[in-house]
Amino acid sequence: MYKRVRKAVIPAAGLGTRFLPATKALAKEMLPIVDIPTLDYQVNEAVRAGVEEIILIISKAKEDIKKHFSREEEYENYLLSKGKVEEANIIKEIATRAKITYVYQNEMLGLGHAILCTKEAVGNEPFIVILGDDLIINEGGDNVSTQMVKVYNETGASVIGCQEVLPENVSKYGIMALKSELKDRKALLSDMVEKPALEVAPSRLACLGRYLLTPGIFDELENTKPGKGGEIQLTDAIKTLAQKEDVYVYDFIGRRYDVGDKYGFVEATIDFALKRDDMRDKVLNHIKELLNK
Repeated sequence: MYKRVRKAVIPAAGLGTRFLPATKALAKEMLPIVDIPTLDYQVNEAVRAGVEEIILIISKAKEDIKKHFSREEEYENYLLSKGKVEEANIIKEIATRAKITYVYQNEMLGLGHAILCTKEAVGNEPFIVILGDDLIINEGGDNVSTQMVKVYNETGASVIGCQEVLPENVSKYGIMALKSELKDRKALLSDMVEKPALEVAPSRLACLGRYLLTPGIFDELENTKPGKGGEIQLTDAIKTLAQKEDVYVYDFIGRRYDVGDKYGFVEATIDFALKRDDMRDKVLNHIKELLNK
């Protein structure tokens, strides 16, 4: 039996320059989809996959994230005194649903470096990596992290979450080369090609912000030389890991929003608002009014 997946790592130290000026004073990960910060969706995903500890990678400029996840009983009591029982329960649940550990990345030296910063906090265990720019929803089914945990429980191997992208988008992503055709939505990884031209791409399966990694990744990260911009790339470490142990590619089920992009963020906000009973009719009416102008 393989070690249980108990931990998840969420990198949240980046500066979020694509959302300036809002992110000058506010962490990008705290920007809300309607009224829920995007980071909350990532944490919920991990908790529902059975994770007990969330390791948030932050910087000194992201202390507002710690405030969001800390318990404030005085505020809870104030809400209760005003009859706002639901709101009080929501903020209590945010602070108590899982253990939150903070690791600081004080230099922006790439995703691989960020993950390496968590080596001590993760220890000798498998762990999930959830990238905040990728908001993935699978209504009526297992979330993407739960799906990947199931693959790990079957194989004991690292898993990379992927989906096919449109041909015109292949050159924007890390693309997977497989050792065989997908079976039960998974196959062993042969290679990863970063942003290839469509005509030379080994597939259209793109890595989309979800990884389940064995602790062997840390040895590879420690030996990965910085690449472009002096950054340590996680993909480089995964490629060398795949030469030593099995790494699976998994074609996950779910709708992905790129909330690190302004349009993707707006798209998610509209879609999530339309799913809410308290907002659906108003938003639909507004859209109809705009279309009729």
